[in-house]
Formats: sequence, structure tokens, C-alpha cells
Amino acid sequence: MLPLIIQRIVATIPVMGVVALTVFALLHLTPGDPAQIIAGDYATPQDIEKIRGALGLDKPLLTQAGIWMANVLRGDLGTSIYSGLPVTTLIGQRIGPTVALTLLALVISVVFAVPLGVWAAWRQGSWIDRGIMVFSVSGFSMPVFWLGFLLVWVFSIQLGALPVQGYEPLRDGAWLFLRHLILPAATLSLVYMALIARMTRASMLGVLGEDFVRTAFAKGLAPRSVLLGHALKAASLPVVTIIGVGFALPGIGRLTVDAIVRRDYPVIQGVILIISGVYVLLNLVIDILYVVLDPRIRY
Repeated sequence: MLPLIIQRIVATIPVMGVVALTVFALLHLTPGDPAQIIAGDYATPQDIEKIRGALGLDKPLLTQAGIWMANVLRGDLGTSIYSGLPVTTLIGQRIGPTVALTLLALVISVVFAVPLGVWAAWRQGSWIDRGIMVFSVSGFSMPVFWLGFLLVWVFSIQLGALPVQGYEPLRDGAWLFLRHLILPAATLSLVYMALIARMTRASMLGVLGEDFVRTAFAKGLAPRSVLLGHALKAASLPVVTIIGVGFALPGIGRLTVDAIVRRDYPVIQGVILIISGVYVLLNLVIDILYVVLDPRIRY
């Protein structure tokens, strides 16, 4: 198993290299002169040249690519044109709430969706199965922004139980942390909860008819032991994939939007590189989980 895991880890290195080069090329694939676009319509030639020098656009393309890759390897993603702060600093200031929200939404989705999917598969064709599938279809079809407004209206405006906005780090107290995150996390988790529940049900239905499951029941094992200890483990590969891809750090919201509006290319490049790297690392984790959950993959 260890050689296969090492092989997967080594395979991510060239992938990240291609990702870094692609992100670098975004600046040069933009129609027109990037420095002119950033400077605006009323910029003087001196302003454009200043921006060109700040971005390193006055150097040969291969030199620019080499400098970009060397800086990325050192953890230097450049400096924001708008604020003058390092891109890593800007991302670091905002990545905490994003990671916290993503992880909380992930926990809510998995804790509720996987048991619902298993239960629906076990009770296939019953009113329980139909009810869970109606919930899944409704949750997958419901606009997230509409659900968010509805939850805010009920829990914040009508009941006054939860805040409408803001963020409190975990170090200030677990309750304050959860009070500010529970509404957005519940809103985001509903779509993924529906998707994970449907995928879990479909995967479980494909496993419950297998010989090893019938053998486990014939030995007199309890249904819960068979469902969770045998069937769910065999059916978990598609579910793990959905969970990993669905919660791959969906963005650093406001920072990205502001950077696009301001045409702050270094920040855009840094955010895209970070998000792409997270996707690559999550795929690596999923590949490793495949090896752990299904011994056949080792061979």
C-alpha cells in the first residue's frame, strides 16, 4: 500500500507545476495589454509603465515564468496592486472564515446525509425512502440564496436567536463561533446533504444485493452491523469522491470578487493557485482513501 501512496503523492508534483504555469499564463492570455487594463482609461503612459514594471511585464516571457515559479516555490504569490500588501497576507486574513464555514458545512452534511442515504436504501420503496428522496430532490433544487434569506428571516429577524452577519474566531469562544456560522453553514450544507444522501442510497443499493452482504445476514449479524460495517464500507468510494470534490474550499468570496472588480491580477492569480492546489490535494486524499477503503485497488 505504501508504494502506491508514494506514487500518488509524486504524481501531484507535475500537476501542481502545470497549474502554476497555467495561472501565470492567465495574465498573458488576457486580451489587450494587462497593464493598460489595470491602469484604466485615463492613465498616462508613465502610469502604465510603472504598472508594467511592478508586474514584471517589461521582462522576456521566459524570464517572467521563471521568476513566477521561483516565487511560488518560496511561498511568494506577489503583491496586491490595489492595497500594496502581499497576496499571501490578504489570503491568510480571509482564509480562516472560509475554512471554518466549509468544515462546518461538511460536518453537517456528512453527519445527516450518510445515515439518511443508508436508511433510504435499507427501506427501499417504503414511505421512508420516498420521503428522504423528496427531501433530497427538494434540497438539490432549492436556490441557496432563497434558503439563506428564509433562514435569516426565521432565526434572525423573527426569533432573534442568531446574528445576521459577522464572524467570530474559535479562540473567542465556541458558542460565539458557532452562532455566527450555523446559518451560512446550514444553508450551504443543504445542497450537499441532498447530493450525498442520493449518492449514498444509490451506492448502497448496488451493494446490498452482493453475496457478502447476504452471507453476513445469514450468519445472524445485526442489520446495523451489516449496513455500517460491511455494506457502507464497500459503497463508500463514490460517496468519498462526492464529499471531497464538493467541499474543496469553494472560494475566498469577497477577496476574489474585489480583486476581479479592481483588476488586481496578482491577487486573482494567488487565489486561483490556492484553490487549484486545494483541489489537487483533496484528490490526492481521495486516492489514498480509495486504497484504504478498498484493498482491491492496491493490486
